[in-house]
Amino acid sequence: MDLRKIKTLIDLVSESNVAELEITEAEGTVRIVKSLPVGNPPAAAQIHYATTPAPQNTAPVVAAAPDVVVAAAPAAAASTNHTLKAPMVGTFYTSSSPEAKPFVNVGDSVKQGQTVCIIEAMKIMNEIEADKSGTIVKILAESAQGVEYGQPLFEIA
Repeated sequence: MDLRKIKTLIDLVSESNVAELEITEAEGTVRIVKSLPVGNPPAAAQIHYATTPAPQNTAPVVAAAPDVVVAAAPAAAASTNHTLKAPMVGTFYTSSSPEAKPFVNVGDSVKQGQTVCIIEAMKIMNEIEADKSGTIVKILAESAQGVEYGQPLFEIA
């Protein structure tokens, strides 16, 4: 992603009421999070930039915004497991109620179409189904925590 484009995004987030912005393109993902320290004016923004390494002869330069951190992370090791991602923004729940047992646990076998969790969005409880049959290898989200669209929830082998 072009450095000028990233700076424009930083400026837009800094000047708006948006607290967090994430953009995914072919070259990688840029995530800008506005941090608001207690007692300080809201001026700082953080950028997390993850991309697949590409041969470049120039180093990124960030001079206009001293409170900005740009970090290039290597691509994650390719996993052979399938990742079930959140189809919407909302609150993730592993069971239908706090007293109920979870829909699935690590090591459980699931079938395509089986309910694996609930995402509450706008006071509506949406049952999320496994999009692939297999075994739950990892649960990647915490119950009763917010999730974003496309956020990994489960790894299925």
